[in-house]
Amino acid sequence: MGRTRTPVVAGWFTGEGDDFRLLGTRCAACASVFFPREDGLCRNPACAGGELVEVPLSRRGRVWSYTDGRYRPPAPYVSDPELPWEPRTLIAVELAAERMVVLGQGVEGVSVADLEIGMEVEVVPGVLGEEGDDESGTVWTTWQWRPTGVRA
Repeated sequence: MGRTRTPVVAGWFTGEGDDFRLLGTRCAACASVFFPREDGLCRNPACAGGELVEVPLSRRGRVWSYTDGRYRPPAPYVSDPELPWEPRTLIAVELAAERMVVLGQGVEGVSVADLEIGMEVEVVPGVLGEEGDDESGTVWTTWQWRPTGVRA
C-alpha cells in the first residue's frame, strides 16, 4: 500500500522535482501577489479590489535573512516529545518578481554557516514529518529552500 503523501497545507504548493512551485494569488486589478494564497478580495489597501487568480511563484530567490530554529515549536504544531528535537535552518527568501519575502526551512544538511545574505536559493519539495508505519503511514510534505551555489 505505501505511505500517503499529504501536503502540510493544501493548495500552497504543487508538483514534484523541477515542476515544484509555491502557489500564490495575484490581484487582477493591481497585480499584487500574495503568499500564502488568498481566497477573498485583494488585501492591498490601495486597491479597490479585484479578482484573485492563482499563480505559481518564482522558483528562485535570494536569501533575505536566516536563522536556526533550536527549540521545539509550541502548539498548535505537533512534534513527538519522545523523539529528540533536531534544529532546522529557517530561511527568508526574497522573490524579486513578486516583491515579497517567503519563509521556509532549508533542506536537510544546510546550516546557517552555509548561508549568506543575497545568495541564490531555489524552492524544492521537502518532508516535514512522517506518521504511522511503513505500510499505512502519512508523509507530510512541504517546501524547502536549497542553495544553488550562486552568490549575489
